[in-house]
Amino acid sequence: MSTATLPALLQSFFTERLLTQRQVSSHTIASYRDTFRLLLRFAQRERHKRPSELNLSDLDADLVGSFLTSLEQQRRCSARTRNARLTAIRSFFTYASFQEPGLSAHIQRVLAIPYKRQTRPMVAFLSHEEIEAVLAAPGTSTWLSRRDHALLTLAFQTGLRLSELTSLDRSAIAFGPGAHVRCRGKGRKDRSTPLTTGTAAVLRAWLKEPGPVTEVLFPNARGGRLSADSVQYLVRKYTQVAAVRCTTLRGKRVSPHVLRHSAAMELLAAGVDSSVIALWLGHESVNTTQIYLHAHLALKEAALARTTPPNVRPGRFRPDDQLLAFLSAL
Repeated sequence: MSTATLPALLQSFFTERLLTQRQVSSHTIASYRDTFRLLLRFAQRERHKRPSELNLSDLDADLVGSFLTSLEQQRRCSARTRNARLTAIRSFFTYASFQEPGLSAHIQRVLAIPYKRQTRPMVAFLSHEEIEAVLAAPGTSTWLSRRDHALLTLAFQTGLRLSELTSLDRSAIAFGPGAHVRCRGKGRKDRSTPLTTGTAAVLRAWLKEPGPVTEVLFPNARGGRLSADSVQYLVRKYTQVAAVRCTTLRGKRVSPHVLRHSAAMELLAAGVDSSVIALWLGHESVNTTQIYLHAHLALKEAALARTTPPNVRPGRFRPDDQLLAFLSAL
């Protein structure tokens, strides 16, 4: 039986496996880091050992299962969050299986913990009228309002992720024939998204605005990058403003990701193929884009209209046999 301590394995997992070999993004590092912070504190309470004194054998399947249960029951985490924590744990134990083959049986029991099935609600998105109302909400009277209008215009038209929007520099915008915006998306994949004539005009005017000297496309008042919280606040604020005249927005929870969903639904409504939408949004798989097909009721209604109702003659109801009716009622 190996006596390798958990700290040595965990440190090599982050420094060698994640950072050096896989070169994962900072978002993945932060997510995995938070998972093990929570897990080690939980193990400290259960095993009565300091985290630096734990061995890999202390993190058995029972403890990991109890930890995942506590996330849902005590921290009120969703099944999606619980599964994300389990992904980080399984990644570590997969790495540990190669470093500590003597603990193979112990590791396999942890890896056998299943993901939890979760409900998949339909994606939230805005209609074309609601999009127009939100875009009109900032106005153009001040530098900040013109910045926010340009940001929302780009977000609605391109469907960029929040992190992609806030990381854009002025050099990411290319005008002229084939106007587009370049960004580095999830998984460090670069992609270019075309710009409509209207969006290009708004961005061209924005780049001529006097303001802080910076390379950031949408800077704050000091020239730095907008934080994720700042953009989320702006989206909520302008949604509330737009809801005054667009009553369908009242009560809706609109986030930057809803803007991304809305861009996808606009493309789908225009007849763009789902595989093209996957490339447009930077999805790893076209299957991810299928959620928009499920949410687009108009497409389903159009498909229903093209079907031919079956030529079935109505018949007279005949009651089932009494014994079969009894069994059916159980």
